[in-house]
Amino acid sequence: MKKLLTLVLIDTGSSLLLGMKKRGFGEGRWNGFGGKVEANETILEAAKREVEEEVGIQVSDLVQVATLTFSFRLDESRVLEVHVFKTTSFSGQPVETEEMKPQWFLYDEIPYDEMWPDDRFWLPQVLAGAKIIGSFQFDAPASPSHQAKIETHHLEEVVSF
Repeated sequence: MKKLLTLVLIDTGSSLLLGMKKRGFGEGRWNGFGGKVEANETILEAAKREVEEEVGIQVSDLVQVATLTFSFRLDESRVLEVHVFKTTSFSGQPVETEEMKPQWFLYDEIPYDEMWPDDRFWLPQVLAGAKIIGSFQFDAPASPSHQAKIETHHLEEVVSF
């Protein structure tokens, strides 16, 4: 069953706001802000809601920059479709919440070794202005006892969404 998710990149043009995930799926990794799309909610509404819940700021002018699909060889029933947005427009100050601890990173200091392993493939392209459709197959979902490994991936640059 496919699960719809969002991911928002808050970008100044030279630095990126990331959050250290403090609990749940992705705990201990730096990531953008986002999560699942709830019933009766659009993907864009979910993206905005998740940012406000996770870091306490309001975002606007979201531009879709990627659609990434994640599958897992050892759990074929689990497919994640992540709609990635980027914005430079936000109001409020990032605050730490129960779920995320925010921090700004200059582009050349992005901590890829502490992020999901797929990020180093697509994120630099998105930060350079590309729009991406991608797919990644991992061996199995990550867990506290298992570091998920990418088995195959495919990225394609597109003109628009």
